[in-house]
Amino acid sequence: MAPVVTSLDPNQGRASGGTSVTVNGSGFTGVSAVRFGTFSASYTVISTTLIVATSPPGSGTVGVTVIATSGTSNSVPYTYIAAPALTSLAPHQGPTSGGNTVTLTGTGLSSATAVRFDTRPAVITGNTATQITVVAPAAPPAPADVTVTTVGGVSGPLPYFYVPAPTISRLDPWRGPLSGGNTVTITGTNLTLTSAVQFGTSPATGIVVDSDSVITAKAPSGSGTVTVSATTPGGTSASGSGTAYYTYLPAPVVSSLAPASGPTLGGTTVTLTGSGLTYTDEVLFGGVPVPFAAVSDTKVVAVTPGGTPGTVTVVVRTPAGTTSGIPYQYVA
Repeated sequence: MAPVVTSLDPNQGRASGGTSVTVNGSGFTGVSAVRFGTFSASYTVISTTLIVATSPPGSGTVGVTVIATSGTSNSVPYTYIAAPALTSLAPHQGPTSGGNTVTLTGTGLSSATAVRFDTRPAVITGNTATQITVVAPAAPPAPADVTVTTVGGVSGPLPYFYVPAPTISRLDPWRGPLSGGNTVTITGTNLTLTSAVQFGTSPATGIVVDSDSVITAKAPSGSGTVTVSATTPGGTSASGSGTAYYTYLPAPVVSSLAPASGPTLGGTTVTLTGSGLTYTDEVLFGGVPVPFAAVSDTKVVAVTPGGTPGTVTVVVRTPAGTTSGIPYQYVA
């Protein structure tokens, strides 16, 4: 009686061949060949009911038969699975901490059994014939080869770049007007790929990357003291690291001078009263800078320069702006 094949385990394998296939059945006596379609496989007869064969290369679905002195068996289907191929990763970079979702696009991706970043396994969260979504594992800041494993084999690699998180160590200036709009130079590390800068919860505009350690951005409007953060594919800079604090200042106001007049010789000590004066960085009498001291947020003491008889305008400048002019009179 001719041999009978009842099942194959597994019933599919790599198109390149080399899969060990257990052929179950009966009448495996005097076996002379095991064929996958028209191609002969190497095999070992274990018993009259069991043969272990190694699949030859092939494609599509073929019939597996056993040939013995008593005849040729029935045909049982075996399917060749093409090796997976990757064409893109999105995104192709991410934080060293991992945890971000990466979409792998390609062909032959059905029933993926593993996705690896170098040797690190990723968690598969979705799988179709052309796309796999995974959660990237953590890794050091270096490129990693991403591969997919299916029944059909292992894909060729595509590079994924692990990016270290950015840091911010300094802001210049670290204070400015409530209205924003001023340019702030941000110093730190790993800033090359900066995509966003936040002042507290408000996004900055006009981001310019000067180097891996320096970027500039225009401050948004705001109030109080906020933490400035930078975001790259490597993540967002840690809150409170370095001196990444920015303080919003109200516009300065000078409401009175005492005295409001003095001799042309100069040297008169004048008290300027108003508000928002704590961070005064310049006092001008008729456009001439003078010595001064900020006594409080409401008082600045300045010493007049020499002048000519008449009235000059006094202004105070802070990082938040310049006051409206207030008159001071030189008396002969």
